[in-house]
Amino acid sequence: MIKILANDGIHPDGQLLLEEAGFQVDTEKIAQEDLVNALKDYEAICVRSATKVRQELIDACPNLKIIARGGVGLDNIDVKYARSKGVEVYNTPKASSRAVAELAFGHMLSIARHLHWSNRVMPGKGDTEFKSIKKATSGFQLNGKTLGIIGFGRIGQEVAKIGIGMGMKIMPCDLVINEAVIDVFKSQDSNLTVRLETSKWDDVLAKSDFITLHVPGGAKPLFGKEEFTKMKDGAVIINSARGGTIEEDALLEALESGKLAGAGLDVFVGEPTPRKELLNHPKISLSAHIGGQTAEAQSAIGMELAEQIIEFYAE
Repeated sequence: MIKILANDGIHPDGQLLLEEAGFQVDTEKIAQEDLVNALKDYEAICVRSATKVRQELIDACPNLKIIARGGVGLDNIDVKYARSKGVEVYNTPKASSRAVAELAFGHMLSIARHLHWSNRVMPGKGDTEFKSIKKATSGFQLNGKTLGIIGFGRIGQEVAKIGIGMGMKIMPCDLVINEAVIDVFKSQDSNLTVRLETSKWDDVLAKSDFITLHVPGGAKPLFGKEEFTKMKDGAVIINSARGGTIEEDALLEALESGKLAGAGLDVFVGEPTPRKELLNHPKISLSAHIGGQTAEAQSAIGMELAEQIIEFYAE
């Protein structure tokens, strides 16, 4: 029987699909330092972001045939080296796109209506300073605002669908994708399809009321002091991509100076111990890297992983 180690867990739907196909799925967590010995007994490993599969681990496990990543980012895996050794590397780019897009809008709405701040102060002062809190939290609507989308892959396109539905002007920006056809609304009776062309980087920075990031991590931050300076005064930035995409010192400076009205952060450089300055900042809406953490997305991730593994062995 082929053994699979789901070291960072797998949704029961995906596990059941694999077991019904005849695989043994072990879900007990093995510490990173112990994997070099334990993984030798497995042909496949399923990971999320916690477990790292580097060259040394790949070399120590000659029976390894598949590394399956639940989620999109592959920065915790030495992908090129694995494939050079004949090890397949899979991820699940389709499964969590809508969940991440909806979270991005959760942060946009939170900043626009000061929900993040209200939820901090209302429990302690809502019964004594209700009127002053109400006055301090006058917000604005997303309808009519310009939304810059940095990274126009699956997640970025889902963001565009929601943004169009909310009456926003969409300005996507991508190094590879020039245009995309978006099914904004589709049902038995009617549908709305639009074609979106990508915009120039400097135009997106200068004209966007909101900018949301949906790009893989790189060697250096995509947004730093220079980029914040080019942004529209009073704009809001949302990051549900990778922590290192934004230079955190520059972000704090832009918030303190009033250049930015707010930020929504789901990811941080120092995970799992983000900086206190970020966690305590009154202009930042926070979440704990939960982009794909919905029941629907987790089920879809598990099923997509299972289907890829089953297909590999069926060939």
